[in-house]
Amino acid sequence: MGELSRRSAEERSIGELFGELSQDVALLVRQEATLAKTEMQQKLSKVTTDLVSLATGGIVALVGGLALTTALILLLIDPIGIAPWLAALLVGVTMAGIGYVLLQRGLKDLKRTDPTPRRAVESIKDDIQWAKEQRP
Repeated sequence: MGELSRRSAEERSIGELFGELSQDVALLVRQEATLAKTEMQQKLSKVTTDLVSLATGGIVALVGGLALTTALILLLIDPIGIAPWLAALLVGVTMAGIGYVLLQRGLKDLKRTDPTPRRAVESIKDDIQWAKEQRP
């Protein structure tokens, strides 16, 4: 260990103390940037997963809806005797309503994701406060 590391804080000059403080602040800034980047990547991953889930659910619901639509229309036409256009209209309106509800639920879940890196922001605020307290 050199002579500088053995000296107490009182023996070091203001310049040396400011040098160490600036190095510490630079390190903190780099660490906070890394934390913010990591937090944003986690949130982006969550949003991507939600979007894939939403799209997959939409496609599966569409295919199932088309099959059910056809079956219901045929059921209303043949055994019940409703006119084909009216059967298609009734089933189409019903399916559109169900689809609307499912899409609204997916969008609501997606909007709940907060993109702000809250931990990094709080940590930066703490670091700023600490740096202010370190001034001579």
